[in-house]
Amino acid sequence: MVVQIHGMTPAVCPQRVMHCLIEKGVEFEIIHVDLEKGEHKTPEYMAKQPFGQVPYIVDGDFELYESRAIVRYYAAKYAGRGPNLLGRTLEEKARVDMWLDVEAINLNPLVFPIVFNLFVLPGQGITGNKAEAQAAAEKLDKVLEVYERQLSKTKYLAGDEFTLADLTHIPALRYVVENCGMGHLISNKKHVEAWWADITSRPAWKKVVGIVESRALKYSP
Repeated sequence: MVVQIHGMTPAVCPQRVMHCLIEKGVEFEIIHVDLEKGEHKTPEYMAKQPFGQVPYIVDGDFELYESRAIVRYYAAKYAGRGPNLLGRTLEEKARVDMWLDVEAINLNPLVFPIVFNLFVLPGQGITGNKAEAQAAAEKLDKVLEVYERQLSKTKYLAGDEFTLADLTHIPALRYVVENCGMGHLISNKKHVEAWWADITSRPAWKKVVGIVESRALKYSP
């Protein structure tokens, strides 16, 4: 059975799942859910994802939502295929989990108001709250100073190998850097900048970008 990702490819969380599957060489198809039309809030969709968010996946008779849980699942299911995304030792695995939590709890809540106010709303012809975005950017700059200290010690966040700890950051930060005029938050930190250049140059991520830009709905290794 081909993995089904129910979501919209420009959205951050489906991109996180797509990236993980491509790193692992897993075929998938996108079941398009139009967020602008509110399709994620219909009774039919919310019967599968009760919080009305994207994505959820269908893998045979198994269904799962929450993108960070999904990438953990596939990184474990296909542990023997592609790069090791979970860490090799108990300690490395713990550090991967720690940075996944840092991204979800400390970074993502600051990224959202930046992207929403400076990219999403203007794309809909609505003026965003620039003051709110700027306030979030100032806080995000402080959070990224913690990343700078870590990346001065290790090549990647959880150690010397690319893992889910790094992968989970790419989709949302990409919009901050490329679409919100906030690239300085990365470029003004030597080690963060080198890390960002490295992880966004991965062939699997470039394939994600290609899927988004081409509006493709299928991927096969």
